[in-house]
Amino acid sequence: MTGLTFVDVCSGAGGLALGLERAGFEPRLLLDEDADACATLRANRPRWNVLQADLLDFDPSEHPESHDVDLLAAGLPRVRSDATARRVDSGLEEQLLRAAIYLAHGIRPRAILIENVPQLAHSSDHESFRQFAFAELAHLGYEPDWSVMNALDFGVAQSRRHGVLVAVERRCAAAFRFPTPTVDEPRTVGEVLRTTMAARGWTDADRWAAQADQPAPTLVGGSKNRGGADLGPTRAKQKWATMGVNAHTLGDEVPDSDFVWDPRLGRDNMVKITVEQAALLQGFPSTWQITGLKTSRYRQVGHATPPPVGEALGRAIAEALCGEPMATAAG
Repeated sequence: MTGLTFVDVCSGAGGLALGLERAGFEPRLLLDEDADACATLRANRPRWNVLQADLLDFDPSEHPESHDVDLLAAGLPRVRSDATARRVDSGLEEQLLRAAIYLAHGIRPRAILIENVPQLAHSSDHESFRQFAFAELAHLGYEPDWSVMNALDFGVAQSRRHGVLVAVERRCAAAFRFPTPTVDEPRTVGEVLRTTMAARGWTDADRWAAQADQPAPTLVGGSKNRGGADLGPTRAKQKWATMGVNAHTLGDEVPDSDFVWDPRLGRDNMVKITVEQAALLQGFPSTWQITGLKTSRYRQVGHATPPPVGEALGRAIAEALCGEPMATAAG
C-alpha cells in the first residue's frame, strides 16, 4: 500500500477504481448517477464509500471526505468520436468533462486523471476543451499532459485506445511519466475466453479458440437511449464474425455440449459472448459482479476503463507523488 487516497467520479462498474486500488490507492469517495453501477460497486467492495449522484450536482463542500486527497480520477462518459459519429451530440459529455476540471478547485488533489476517447487528446474538434483544461489546471498549480494509450499494451485482450489527461502538482510534475507497455504480445479473445467457453461441456471450445486468435475490437456500451446490447458498430461486428462470434446480440449462457458451431451456416451457429465474458475482455477479474439486467450490465462493462489500464496509470502517478517506483501487485 502507498497510503495514497483518491476520489473517483463517474465510477461506473469500477474498472478505474479497481485498477487504482491495485496500484495502492485507497478510495475516499466514489460517485455515479446510475443505480445499477452503484450497486455493482457496493456488491464488490462493501466498504467503499459510494454516492449515487450526478457529477453536475455534486458539491464537495458537503462531503469533507473528498477533501485533501492525492488523486481525482474520472473515467467520464465518452465524447463524440469516430465510433459514435451518428450519435446526436447533447453536449452533456463535455459538460461533465468541464465539471471534473472545476471539481479540482473544490477538493485540490495532488494529481488529476481523466480518461476518455483518444480524439480528446489530439483532435481539432476538442481543441477548445484542451485549452480550457490546460488554463484551469495551470492556474491551480498543476502541470497537465495528454497521452493516448491502448489497453492492448497492458494485457487487455482488446484494441481499446484511451485519451488520457494527467495533471500533477508542479513540485512533483517532473517525475511523472506515462506508463510504458507491460506486455510484449497482445492477448487474444480465444486465449482469454477458452476456459469459460468450455464451462458447460462444449467440446468445440478449443477449435473455436484457435480461430479467435486476435484481440477483440473495442467494446462499445452504447447509451441509455439506444436499444439492446450488441458488440459495437458494423465494422466491429464484421471482425467478430471472422472469429465465429455473433456480435449482434449477447448470450445469456455459454454454449452447452449440444451446440453446433459452424459459422458457414450463419449467426445461429456462431457463439455469443456473455456479459461476464465481455468483462473478462475488459480485464476485470472473474469474481467481479456486475449487477442489473443484461443491457445495463453490458453497458457498465462496455463503458468501463479496463482495470489494467487504471493500474498502470495509478502506478505511474504514485511514483511521481511518492518519489519511488511502486512494487508490482501480486496475482
